Amino acid sequence: MSNRRKKILFVLGTRPEAIKMASVIEKFKKKKKFNIRLCVTAQHREMLDQVLNIFRLKADYDLNVMSQNQDLFDITGKILSKLKTVINDYRPDYIFVHGDTTTAMVGALAGFYTNTLVCHVEAGLRTYDLQSPYPEEFNRQLVGKLSKFHFTPTIKSKNNLLNELIDKKKILVSGNTVIDSLLIALEKIDKSKKISKEIFSYFDEIFSFNLKKEKFILITGHRRENFGEDFKKIFTSLKRLAKKNADVRFIYPVHLNPNVRFQVYDILGNLKNFHLIDPLPYLHFITLMKYSYFIITDSGGIQEEAPSLGKPVLVTRKVTERPEAVEAGTVILVGSNQKLMEITADELLRSEKKYHSMSKKHNPYGDGLASERIHNFMTRINE
Repeated sequence: MSNRRKKILFVLGTRPEAIKMASVIEKFKKKKKFNIRLCVTAQHREMLDQVLNIFRLKADYDLNVMSQNQDLFDITGKILSKLKTVINDYRPDYIFVHGDTTTAMVGALAGFYTNTLVCHVEAGLRTYDLQSPYPEEFNRQLVGKLSKFHFTPTIKSKNNLLNELIDKKKILVSGNTVIDSLLIALEKIDKSKKISKEIFSYFDEIFSFNLKKEKFILITGHRRENFGEDFKKIFTSLKRLAKKNADVRFIYPVHLNPNVRFQVYDILGNLKNFHLIDPLPYLHFITLMKYSYFIITDSGGIQEEAPSLGKPVLVTRKVTERPEAVEAGTVILVGSNQKLMEITADELLRSEKKYHSMSKKHNPYGDGLASERIHNFMTRINE
């Protein structure tokens, strides 16, 4: 490596990005072979800050773009304009972005505009349907076009990039960094009696039952492509499941987006065994994942995390950019198909054979060493 340590600017804006980049940033900080700075766009303010605090990350630049009723035009324009100032100030050699958010897309575009090399963590995921997930599929494809180096979670995602004529020397199959961060977070809970006590004291206040003893299904939902009629179908199915399984608890941390909250409370708000709660801090949420029986979600990250905890996942999406989980048998796509969701959920609740066939499967997304591989790759190309 040359005498001057290369400069890296990590750019992130949402809670999932922060979770998945935390282990990478921690690894680069620990090794001290690069000068690094962190820029947060705060596309999600409160939920982002919670994760930064957990992993003890402090932003060197905070663009603070969050505002009421913002849309994709607002977010894109504000991030691009403010990032120009950051890049001109720091003049990084590399910009690291993650995944498929608007922050990632604009971060890569800013890198392209300033002739700064872009490194894409969690690269190569594809549905090839620009409407699903929307706008994430477009974002991820554009980031792929603008990136110099691509860190893919699986061989399949690497092959997607090879089919798009990306140079194989610029691709590293690293595994998914979310597994690294999940293991770090679980260790924090296990090793700290204070943290564990705070988490369960909180749950004792909002629930009248013991999470460790009663069977419950964890639910999340927030994808734009499900807004409206699809959410109505999904929530109606959940209502029937809850009525049919009165001895089972259903816990749903409801996303803050009013497009989600209105329908959730309208359809599910009056069920005795359905617990609608506010969004949770990351450590609280992974505790719920750990003790849940299984999970129903449209989240991408949960499809990756849950298999490491032995939790089957029903995915309320028509397609997924994470087909490895479907092929491995750790998740089942149910979309908004009411009959399919109800039959599959009932089968998991009643058939131990079916349940264990999913819960014992190997997680295809990694072993907790993705951040180490990414750091070693960057070190090697700069020697």
